[in-house]
Amino acid sequence: MKAICFNFEIHQPFRLKRYRFFDIGKDHYYFDDFLNDDIVTRIAHNSYIPAAETLLKMIKDSNGAFRCSIAMSGTAFEQFELYVPEFIDLLKKLADTGAVEFVAQPYAYSLASLTDPEEFASQIGATCGLLKARFGIEPKIVRNTELIYFDDLAPQLVAMGFKGVLTEGAKHILGWKSPNYVYKAISAPDLKILLRNSKLSDDIAFRFTDYSWNEFPLTADKYMDWIASTPVEEQIVNIYLNLETFGDLQPATSGIFQFLEALPRFAAEKGVEFVTPSEAIAKIKPVDILSVVHPISSADEARDTSAWLGNRLQNEAFSKLYSAAERVQKCDNRRLKKDWEYLQTCDHFFYMSTKRKADGAMHSMFSPYETPFQAFTNYMNVLADFLMRVEEEFPSQVDNEELNSLLTTIANQGIEIEELQKELASMRNNVEQYNIEHRLREKDAKEAASQEAPKAKKAAAPKARKNAKTAEEKPKKATAKKKADK
Repeated sequence: MKAICFNFEIHQPFRLKRYRFFDIGKDHYYFDDFLNDDIVTRIAHNSYIPAAETLLKMIKDSNGAFRCSIAMSGTAFEQFELYVPEFIDLLKKLADTGAVEFVAQPYAYSLASLTDPEEFASQIGATCGLLKARFGIEPKIVRNTELIYFDDLAPQLVAMGFKGVLTEGAKHILGWKSPNYVYKAISAPDLKILLRNSKLSDDIAFRFTDYSWNEFPLTADKYMDWIASTPVEEQIVNIYLNLETFGDLQPATSGIFQFLEALPRFAAEKGVEFVTPSEAIAKIKPVDILSVVHPISSADEARDTSAWLGNRLQNEAFSKLYSAAERVQKCDNRRLKKDWEYLQTCDHFFYMSTKRKADGAMHSMFSPYETPFQAFTNYMNVLADFLMRVEEEFPSQVDNEELNSLLTTIANQGIEIEELQKELASMRNNVEQYNIEHRLREKDAKEAASQEAPKAKKAAAPKARKNAKTAEEKPKKATAKKKADK
């Protein structure tokens, strides 16, 4: 039976305010709260909330036959808590249906996987912790930022306990192969790979309201016909979309919500079912291994990482930011760590793209800046102040060798403190055990003494009587002796 695996991605960055050169060293708050509030609130009410309500209705009307998954960044979740907490309630309802699987992705929606495995693991762990705490969910599937994936990532994901990964069905990787199968990672065969069907996903995301498209208008029955008519052996069709596609990128007036809501009915007519990613890798056997030597993504026509690291501006900002990684990871300044998190969000580098034509238009559509150079200048001003604060934690006079020595010393001190704490805890346990045993011995001694006292008293009674009798007889004998002497 053919199945559809839907994944809806939710992300919002903390956008930077206009930060001038003269603010460096004076203003340590970098984010535009008014702009973030306005954008997140608008998108939530136009898209996220009605989309979530539509998904709930689809699950209810189909008696749970409609199933899907959601990937959400930590930066988006934090802003929902600030500006639209009612959306979090809807996410909780979706989780409680049992028909929606939440998959993990980097908390800051960062590019850390390309340069810093430790930071990447930390952010994935932070998202898993968030989902566990708020929804009681322990993700087994992971979706990296913008579906970025490459061979070196697979062993790390397996070591972290993940069973599957979502990524892009890039043509230059697949060649003649189809994305409509389950694959295994060549570098870690235990990791299953689910590939996005780019065409069928983009038909909804970008062509739904394209009047020049030869398939316009796109209807639910036509769309399901396309899926049902794929070769019989192709058992899984993965449709990965930004949730804001519904109601924001494609406005509600276009009929996008009605299209989404009608899909389960036409799927049932065509014998097509819906599955979550975990269900897909459990039910469907992998057909082959897949090798991805260089990172792929879902961005632009190239399906690589050039959307964020394709020019000198982006690479300069990226290398400057991650040059502070080790220092920030070792510090205990919570505000500094949170700023570090927000500054890693890939959107900041996306705004610096200088691509032309269609890809360039897409970049500028989402950017709050007039030009990529303005985005670069603003980010670098913020980064300059941020790095000054990092240097306050670890002075700039300390060279790399001294810094490494210092960091090693700090790490060793941490280990030593931990060992001493364990030793102290052990000693406290020993003292406590000794006190307990000492009290028990005292109690036993008192009980033994209390039991022996009557016996001793009883044994001493005859002797006492004898002594008393002897004492009485002595005067009598003495008197009798005196009389005899006379």
